[in-house]
Amino acid sequence: MPVHSAPDASTGGASADTGGSYQDAPDLRVFVMGLFFIFGGITSLNDILIPKLKELFTLSHADAMLVQSAFFVSYFIVSLPAAAVVRRFGYLRTAVIGLLMMTVGCLLFVPASSAGTFIAFLLALFVLGAGITTVQVVANPLISMLGVPKSAHSRLTFAQAFNSLGTTIFPPIGSILILGSLANTHASDLTGAALTAYRTQATHTVVTTYLGLAAACAIVALLVWLRRNRLMEAPLESVTFRHAFNLLRDRRFGFGALCIFLYVGAEVSIGSLIVNYLEQSNVLGLGAEDAGKHVSYYWGGAMVGRFIGSALLRMFSPGKVLACAGAMNVLLLMFSTLASGPASGWSLLAIGLFNSIMFPTIFSLASEGLGPRAAEGSGIICVAIVGGAVVPRLTGVAVDWINANDLKSGLFIPAICYAIILAFGIFARRPKA
Repeated sequence: MPVHSAPDASTGGASADTGGSYQDAPDLRVFVMGLFFIFGGITSLNDILIPKLKELFTLSHADAMLVQSAFFVSYFIVSLPAAAVVRRFGYLRTAVIGLLMMTVGCLLFVPASSAGTFIAFLLALFVLGAGITTVQVVANPLISMLGVPKSAHSRLTFAQAFNSLGTTIFPPIGSILILGSLANTHASDLTGAALTAYRTQATHTVVTTYLGLAAACAIVALLVWLRRNRLMEAPLESVTFRHAFNLLRDRRFGFGALCIFLYVGAEVSIGSLIVNYLEQSNVLGLGAEDAGKHVSYYWGGAMVGRFIGSALLRMFSPGKVLACAGAMNVLLLMFSTLASGPASGWSLLAIGLFNSIMFPTIFSLASEGLGPRAAEGSGIICVAIVGGAVVPRLTGVAVDWINANDLKSGLFIPAICYAIILAFGIFARRPKA
């Protein structure tokens, strides 16, 4: 969707990747980075919710991963409709819609707590994920458009660092609020009225956390609405979903979309396992709250890596940087599986550092040359984020099938994902003609 403004001298007044010229608007970049911070932080709380709901409803590893499935399946369902909304109403108005959906999703934790059923929480997570999907469909192409195409890889990586800032800050706070309470009580030891009372009290801490998030999302939605006319946007002609999927015929774009599926799936799988992984006696043997606080090291590594990666991507081929990161993650997973004690735990947490540049680099490599179809491309790629619903479930099933008492048994699933991403980096190491 073109955004009309003063031409950028460095590009001759037009952006090859956006189909129009875009103003250098620092306030808009700050706005988009704020969106990355918000949806990144809320998404990372799923890693804290999983061990809580797993214990609360006495779930298997595979069933506990349904938390991620309910959340990320929204990307499959909502991404293309969200892209259509962007084309109809523009980026900022669509961001408001997404933020309001996030607010509703957070508020649904109240009736979920009252119902005291796992499926009610899954419904709330789906609505919350739908809102975040909508916001992300806006944020990814918008940050790419606010500058010259040549620096899109670096700019998107820098913006993603604020996503990682949110994922670093939220987990330790969530661990205190969600995992810190009732830490010495277990649902498996209770029955009848005692179990009902325990679940009500335990989910109350979850509700309080998400009510605060609902208030924050509503305030941000209001601020964005007040600036909804900040961009002069000319709507493009509407396209069918089938037409949008024609983009997958492009080998580079199709391979990139597959790698987004695999990357998100691998990243979410590892993040979802961290708390229970670090609790294992053959790793760090931590308590739930302390293990939950360690999640911030995983996402914090991604934040640091994105600031570093933003500079590296200006000096080296993005494809080569991506291939190196994929190779490192395969090696770290192999080492974590074979090692024991702190070495096993910290090598798994270190994967976050090399995850850092993957999403923005895959996104920008796959999207090169889409021109006015950038919004459609973003929608398709956001559909691929459904990997966060599929791969963690497969990982959980693998653990339950091979050895439910040792989470290392499922780490080969994300290792395969990173190996394929390595191959894409080599495939896309040269700029698209």
